[in-house]
Amino acid sequence: MAGAARPVGVVPTMGWLHEGHRALMRQARAVDATTVVTIFVNPRQFTVADDYMQYPRNEARDLAITEAEGVDIVFAPDASEVYPPGFDTIVSVGAVARPLEGAARPGHFDGVATVVAILFDLVGADHAYFGQKDAQQVMVIRQMARDLAIATRVIACPTVREPDGLALSSRNVHLTAEQRAAAPVLRRSLLAARSHWEAGERSADVLLDAMWETLTAEPLADVDYVSVADGTTLAELDRLDGPALLSLAVRFGTTRLIDNEPLEPEPAA
Repeated sequence: MAGAARPVGVVPTMGWLHEGHRALMRQARAVDATTVVTIFVNPRQFTVADDYMQYPRNEARDLAITEAEGVDIVFAPDASEVYPPGFDTIVSVGAVARPLEGAARPGHFDGVATVVAILFDLVGADHAYFGQKDAQQVMVIRQMARDLAIATRVIACPTVREPDGLALSSRNVHLTAEQRAAAPVLRRSLLAARSHWEAGERSADVLLDAMWETLTAEPLADVDYVSVADGTTLAELDRLDGPALLSLAVRFGTTRLIDNEPLEPEPAA
């Protein structure tokens, strides 16, 4: 953003803003002289057209939230501004983008990396803020920025949760009352595995079993995947000897939710 006071922080969003987005805006405002929020429902990261059409949108509501949070600039482009006629380039990140969400949603991270690279360039941000709930996305974007020599520093902020543990997500609005009551099982399953790890368990199978046991006790939970992966590469682990990431994806009816829990060993004394 030409002429904006430096440093510039950007919070990339697809709108339907919630408290998680507000937390990112507040972090940006605490660090940066100029805070930019982008609002763009990116068609290239949806693997099912219906998901794109059904993604919740309310720009007036979103603008009121950004104003209340003291955001300096809102950039809400049309698709033709981001992808002008003749656009024919894809940013495809390698190994870290292939498992988990990459396997479940082929092409998703190509769409994410492409649009984020464009937004980073258009905004010219010094810092970009993302939620830890989308842990793999953060890793993909960091890899993309490193590899393409993009100067924007990618900052992950803690997941914001409802009092019952459900991670805030724009998709939560699609849950029925019964599904919403069942959805905190995601967090409970992650914490069940974490408790084993904190007690000294290092077998990935034991942690996976703890997650599965908790999830399958909830009849409305249709499990897509559970994972115990290396915290740097996202390769599935047999044994946890360093940083790891617990993650899962679960459907409630037609609504697909994801969550994760990083496991960081205490540094050696």
